[in-house]
Amino acid sequence: MTASNTRSKYFVEACIEALGAANVLTASHDTAPFLTDWRKRYRGETCAVLLPGDTQQVARAVRLAREHRVPIVPQGGNTGHSGGATPDASGAQVVISLRRMNRIRAIDTINNTITVEAGAILADIQTRAEQEQRLFALSLAAEGSCTIGGNLSTNAGGTAVLRYGNTRELCLGLEVVTPQGDVWDGLRGLRKDNTGYDLRDLYIGAEGTLGIITAAVMKLHPAPVARVTALAALKSPQAALDFFATAQRHAGPLLTGFELMSDFSLHLVTTHFPQMRYPFSARHGQTVLLELSDNESEAHGRALFGRLMEQAMEQGLVEDAVVADSLSQTKAFWNLREHIPLAQAQEGLNIKHDISVPISSIGDFIAQTDALIAQAIPGVRMVTFGHLGDGNLHYNVQAAEGVDPQGFLAEYQASVNALVYEQVNAFHGSISAEHGLGQLKVSEAMHYKSPVEIRLMRAIKTALDPENLMNPAKVLPDARVS
Repeated sequence: MTASNTRSKYFVEACIEALGAANVLTASHDTAPFLTDWRKRYRGETCAVLLPGDTQQVARAVRLAREHRVPIVPQGGNTGHSGGATPDASGAQVVISLRRMNRIRAIDTINNTITVEAGAILADIQTRAEQEQRLFALSLAAEGSCTIGGNLSTNAGGTAVLRYGNTRELCLGLEVVTPQGDVWDGLRGLRKDNTGYDLRDLYIGAEGTLGIITAAVMKLHPAPVARVTALAALKSPQAALDFFATAQRHAGPLLTGFELMSDFSLHLVTTHFPQMRYPFSARHGQTVLLELSDNESEAHGRALFGRLMEQAMEQGLVEDAVVADSLSQTKAFWNLREHIPLAQAQEGLNIKHDISVPISSIGDFIAQTDALIAQAIPGVRMVTFGHLGDGNLHYNVQAAEGVDPQGFLAEYQASVNALVYEQVNAFHGSISAEHGLGQLKVSEAMHYKSPVEIRLMRAIKTALDPENLMNPAKVLPDARVS
């Protein structure tokens, strides 16, 4: 038996004593659901999957892992897109799943906060807020299965960033288990607290490499009285940008969502999900899904929206539009947007990019990068959609019709990634807007970050996790930091 296997054996025995046998999974049929990432791009092995029931059990597990020198992979709902919650193939790492820690600890409707454990499902938090006539503004496609701990660890975005910000902006305080097994209680529901370094923001977006988030105080907002949702047809991404500027002038902070969908994106949806109808009588180059949230009245929201659309059509920005007249139609509009990734999967493997550029550059970025890719790979099909209101594009490349998708990926993925990332860099953007780095984009991130930035990141990692046991090989390259 190797030294690593010996450490793992004694570690697992100690965990069974500390957490109970039912909460230490070692059989392959029990651990399998925790070992493959959401997109099935990565699969690892583990010495055990731990299911702690409270913060003190997490702390105990971390102390045991440190004692036995067992690397830790924290995991929430396992819905990530970059392999950040998947162990490596060695079998020496332990997965600590927070899914049992799913309680909503408190809700304060005067302070407009909700205190939740890291394993709480996002949709459950939304529902609990709604019961108190409050809005928890984070919303994304995986909300029925993703957890708030994972959302915080990746600083998830979603569809309402334009008005409410990323997960970071929605968080006021954290509870964290450090790599030493200590518990930092930072569950303060304060909007003003200038008493030193902002530890909260350090852990948000760190993907479990600096500690394990076990609970959080999250912001709530008054529930909107009305939502006005519409689809607008336009010629180009540049027209969508001009429309966005007009919408901001008219609606200001009432503008909650502004999603861009290319014609081919919607074509894939209506092809693979024929029950979802194309919303216009003729095809258009781009479609925008926009939503206003009004705290005054539905009549006020619809009147404001009417003035916006009148001006947009007078300016020649919008070619056609349809406004949802019921909750079911609102859901149908959003379903079109949310089914784009599912339709892509039905069409076949594709080259995905979760990138961001300054909002004002989106039109130029798409036009220039589309042209470069078309020149390099004739016939390729572009699936461009995303959160235009915050500069985040899912800029995906589908093989030409009739081309084997597997072969397409094998031949072109590296060169297409390089081309897209060079363009992103040229436009002063980011190669990861909301999915995190995980293990998918570590080398690319190191290529585009400055030496100063990398040294600062390594210094933080060294200071907080000198033994490099917290989610190694994620965010930073797998090396003993020094």
